[in-house]
Amino acid sequence: MGTPQRVLLAPCALLLLAVALQLAGASHVIHRSLEAEAAPPSVPASIVSPLHRTGYHFQPPRNWINDPNAPMYYKGWYHLFYQYNPKGAVWGNIVWAHSVSRDLINWIALEPAIYPSIPSDQYGCWSGSATLLPDGTPAITYTGISRSDINYQVQNIAFPKNKSDPLLREWVKPAELNPIAVPEGGINATQFRDPTTAWYADGHWRMLVGGVRGTRGLAFVYRSRDFRRWARAKHPLHSALTGMWECPDFFPVSGSGQENGLDTSESGAKYVLKNSLDLTRYDYYTVGSYDKRKDRYVPDDPAGDERRLRYDYGNFYASKTFYDPAKRRRVLLGWANESDSVPDDKAKGWAGIHAIPRKIWLDPSGKQLLQWPVEEVEKLRGKPVSVAGKVVRPGEHVEVTGLATYQADVEVSFEVSSLEKAEPFDPAYANDAQKLCGVKGADARGGVGPFGLWVLASADLQEKTAVFFRVFKDGYGKPKVLMCTDPTKSSLSPDLYRPTFAGFVDTDISSGKITLRSLIDRSVVESFGAGGRTCILSRVYPSIAIGKDAHLYVFNNGEADVKVSHLTAWEMKKPLMNGA
Repeated sequence: MGTPQRVLLAPCALLLLAVALQLAGASHVIHRSLEAEAAPPSVPASIVSPLHRTGYHFQPPRNWINDPNAPMYYKGWYHLFYQYNPKGAVWGNIVWAHSVSRDLINWIALEPAIYPSIPSDQYGCWSGSATLLPDGTPAITYTGISRSDINYQVQNIAFPKNKSDPLLREWVKPAELNPIAVPEGGINATQFRDPTTAWYADGHWRMLVGGVRGTRGLAFVYRSRDFRRWARAKHPLHSALTGMWECPDFFPVSGSGQENGLDTSESGAKYVLKNSLDLTRYDYYTVGSYDKRKDRYVPDDPAGDERRLRYDYGNFYASKTFYDPAKRRRVLLGWANESDSVPDDKAKGWAGIHAIPRKIWLDPSGKQLLQWPVEEVEKLRGKPVSVAGKVVRPGEHVEVTGLATYQADVEVSFEVSSLEKAEPFDPAYANDAQKLCGVKGADARGGVGPFGLWVLASADLQEKTAVFFRVFKDGYGKPKVLMCTDPTKSSLSPDLYRPTFAGFVDTDISSGKITLRSLIDRSVVESFGAGGRTCILSRVYPSIAIGKDAHLYVFNNGEADVKVSHLTAWEMKKPLMNGA
C-alpha cells in the first residue's frame, strides 16, 4: 500500500449496474455503484481542471489514485483494480476501483470491486493481488484495516460471486475465512501488508506479505493447501536491512534474453524479488534463485546492495506485475504521484496516474530486467516526423518540428563521434546517480554529453525538461553512462517539487551508439534508455509549454559531436479512458 508522503468514477453507461449490497448466508456480497454511494467528489466532474491531465496514461476522471492492485487477464479482458479515494483528491477513504480493457490502453470504468464491508476491512481496503486457481477461478487477497486507532492490518480474501462473468463485477468475502492472516507472533501490526500473487509448489500454495522487524524489511511466507486457510512459515522468504517492505512481488523469469513471460507458479531460470521501500519511496528488485523446498530466496549477489537495481529511477512506486497468458509476457504496472502541492491537487480535482504498462524480461547478461512499453500503446501513434543523419555540434540544439509534441512518442538513436573527452568519474557518486545528476545537470557543460532531448519546452526555452545521457570514464578507462531527467527548468510555476532523477546504464557504448525513447504526455515524461535498461518517469507542470506551445529539441552540451542517426516522433491519440 503506497500511502502518500510528499475513484468518483463515471462508469460506462453500458456497464452501469443497479446499486446493491446483499448478504448471502455467511458471506458479504459486494456490488454497489460508487457514484450512488460515495460522498460528493472534491469538485464536480464538470469543473475538473484539464490542465496537465494526461492524454493516454491511466487515470480516473477525478479524485485520488495510487497503487495498482490485482492486475489480471480473465476471459478476454484485462482487469485493473486500484487504490482510490471516492471523496477527494487526497489520500484517504480507500476502496478498490475497477477498470477493464481489451488492450491495456483503452479502459472502461466499472463499479468498485472491494470496499469496506466486513469487520476485518471496515476501516480500509489496502493493496493486494490476484491469483488464478487451477479451475480458472480468480481469487483476490488484500490488506484490510480492522482498527482505526493504529491502522491495524490483516489479510483478507475475496472470490467472484459469478466466475462466468468476464467482467468480474461482484465479489464475495467469505466470513468464515476472513481474515486469513493476522499479525501474530511479534509482527508489527501497522507494517504488515500487501499480499502477493500466490504460487503453487510441492502441494502448497505460497504467498508473501510485506513487513519489518526493527530496521529489517522482510517478506513473510504464508502457506495453504486449499487457498482458504493459511499459516505463516517459520522463516521469511528473504530480508534485508532496508526498512519496511511494502507491495512485495515475486515471480519467475525465463532464461537470459528470453522475452516470454512465465506464470507465477511455473519454474524459472531465475526469480525476481521486488519490494517498495517505505523509507525511500522507490521500488527495488534483485535477481536470484529460489529453493522451493526451503522456501528461501537468495540474490545472485548476496553480498551486494539490495537497493542497487530499480524498476524506475524516477517517480514510480507500489508496482505490481502479472502474467499475461494471451501474449505470454509479464507486464509491469506502477503508480506515479503528483509533484505539485496538495492545495493544487484539491483545486484541480484529481491526483495520481499510472505508468504505461511495460513488458519486462531478463536481460541477456542475466543481471537485470529490461522494460519496454507494451506494444499496444503504438496503436495510439498518429502523425509521424522523422530526422536522420543530423549532426548536433557542441552547444547546439535542433528543433523537431511538424507535429504537436505535448502528447508524443519519440524514439531516437544517437551516435557520439568520440569518447576521448569523457570526464573522469568520481567514485563518490558510484551509488548515487541522482546526486551526480543534480551536480551535473543538463546545462552543465561536459566532455561527452550531456546530450539528449528537451521536451515540453517553450519557444524561448524558459521552460524545458531535459532527458539526456552523459558519459564518464572510470579509473580503468571504461565508459560509464549516466541517464538523467532534469526538470529543474520544467516550469515557471512556484511550489513544485522538481528533483533530478538518474540511473547508470549498464550498456556497451564503445561504439558511441545509444538509444532513447520518451513518452511525453502533458505532465509526465516516461523515458527508456538503451532499450529499456534504465527507465525514468518524471512529473512536470509547464506554465508556458502547454498544448501547441510545447516544443521538442535535440541538444548537445558536450564537447564531442553527436549524430542523430535516426529519430521518429509520433503525435499520440487519446484512448478511451474511464469515461473521462
